[in-house]
Amino acid sequence: MSSRQRTFTDAPWEKQVGYCRAIRTGNHICVTGTAPVGEGGRVHAPGDGYAQARRCFEIIQKTLQELDADLKDVVRTRMFVTDIARWEEFGKAHYEFFAEHPPATSMVEVKSLIDPAMLIEVEADAMVCT
Repeated sequence: MSSRQRTFTDAPWEKQVGYCRAIRTGNHICVTGTAPVGEGGRVHAPGDGYAQARRCFEIIQKTLQELDADLKDVVRTRMFVTDIARWEEFGKAHYEFFAEHPPATSMVEVKSLIDPAMLIEVEADAMVCT
């Protein structure tokens, strides 16, 4: 494996803004802010915080797998949500993906995300133990 490996998706913002979905340097992986994007680039499950959070974690898991890692390697997540009062919806999805290997995490309310229909965006950092 090269010392630095990047992965990309079809998200239009990657080329427009100049970033990658994730980057692996050695055993450390940083996954960029992951929004609940569904098929065709549309927002997944508008209005459903739980479903949107699940979609973010599914995308993160797929991204990690492309870099020879998985959710068990995640050491930190950051959830940016547009309504902190809905924390239980987001937290339920987080629990379902991470209960067996809980990372450090933060949930922070933000004014808005890139699309007003998005309720959550998630970042993740992983450390792959070999």
